Amino acid sequence: MTTLPPTPASPPERETARPDSARYGAVSMRALLLNGTQRERFLIFGAWLASIAVSVAFGLATVAWGWSGIPLLFGGVKVFITIYPPLLICQLWTLCFGWWWGAVPAYLATLVLALYAGMPPHWALLFACANPLGFAVLSLGYRAMGMSRALRSLRSWLFYVQMCFVAGVFSSAGALIWCYTNRIDTIGQLPIWQGWWLGAFVQGIAIVAPLLMLGWPAIEQWQQRRPALLHRESADPRRLALRLTLAVVAGVVGYGFLSLSMGAGRVDETLRSGELALLPAAAEVMLSTTWVFFWVFALIVVFVGLFGYKVFVRWMDETDRLVARLEHANSELAVLSRTDGLTGLYNRATIDALLQEAWQRAKRFGEQPCSLLILDIDHFKQINDRYGHAVGDAVIRSVATAIRESTRGADSIGRFGGEEFIVILPATDAPGAEFLAERIRLRIEQTELRSAAGPIRFTVSIGAADFRVQDDDATAWLRRADAALYRAKAAGRNRTHLAGDAEVHVA
Repeated sequence: MTTLPPTPASPPERETARPDSARYGAVSMRALLLNGTQRERFLIFGAWLASIAVSVAFGLATVAWGWSGIPLLFGGVKVFITIYPPLLICQLWTLCFGWWWGAVPAYLATLVLALYAGMPPHWALLFACANPLGFAVLSLGYRAMGMSRALRSLRSWLFYVQMCFVAGVFSSAGALIWCYTNRIDTIGQLPIWQGWWLGAFVQGIAIVAPLLMLGWPAIEQWQQRRPALLHRESADPRRLALRLTLAVVAGVVGYGFLSLSMGAGRVDETLRSGELALLPAAAEVMLSTTWVFFWVFALIVVFVGLFGYKVFVRWMDETDRLVARLEHANSELAVLSRTDGLTGLYNRATIDALLQEAWQRAKRFGEQPCSLLILDIDHFKQINDRYGHAVGDAVIRSVATAIRESTRGADSIGRFGGEEFIVILPATDAPGAEFLAERIRLRIEQTELRSAAGPIRFTVSIGAADFRVQDDDATAWLRRADAALYRAKAAGRNRTHLAGDAEVHVA
């Protein structure tokens, strides 16, 4: 063991980090065409094209059979609901595969429906955007919050319920275009508008949710096995959360305004007509609208509380992760600034500072010995010239490993120059330094490095010097060790020389 800067461990991931399975996981049509198997392309695109045809057929049936604005009594309150099967099909595609998969069939079904009903083409093109708009808010919510679609927890259920409502409210903007192009008066607007969003909401809870619970686990497993087919999320989660917040606020404000204005408009229309006999019915509609708004608003309050809590938790998690990563990066930078990139030992600047500290301690506490080794790889230039710099680097790393494994935890090792190393040995006298130097030298002599050119052996020469009171500074101490190294090389290399009185005079 050797005293070296600790390598910073990777920052632990918090358990609250968003798992991959909770990501929105939108399937890329292009990636499916290029990277999907023939079976995957056949099944998915076949099912998608079939769903487009079925959605168009059900959209026409909604108009032909009058499934719009059906009155129902719910807890003594009269509400209106629209049955629109294409919404169920397209919402499942949106949740399981992505926005485009649900938006395209939803747009085509609504467009064909509008043209069949006699809506002007330019209005029909705009009207068909209603349900894709609601699906955009739905997908935005899941992208921003990373909530699981497995619907196996109360939190995931609450989030799904709230997102179904917000998506339904946004998509119901199409009801206003329908009423305008069909010249429907104020009294007739409420059933159509309320039926649109309430129908979407109820169908999403009663039908889509159970289907999602049954089918999502298999789709989730497939997505985890085929990540190459998924879109890469590039948007900042904070921006997505901000967009979702603004969308929810806009939806609530718009919903409240339309609910109360349509209910009040019906009462106002009755008063203006002078048909007072119809006033109780108009007041009943107004009262029902107010109660519906109350329950919806209560639902929104729950959603905002849940959403705010979720955003706060995610923000705290992201902050904690960023702080941990920053601390880890700072630790890595601190280590890199002190170590040699090739060997992982202390670099020249650090070993110089440690040598200075060792000299000061030895000077102050003279009764405690301290020694210094300087090593140099023999004939290193010939190794580089014959085998190349890559092999030369491998030799340097091998020598560094041998030194590291032969020294103690209290010893400090540094790469002093190209092929030179320094070892500071606290609490070590001259005989101890010479013994350790010989152990290192023999270890290196017995090392064999394998290369493309065959096995390579190499040796080192070592100069050792214990601290002497005559050493005026750390440089003088180092010069004595360097002089001992010179004598080891002059004597034939692959040997250790201990600085004696002669080296004192050399200094």
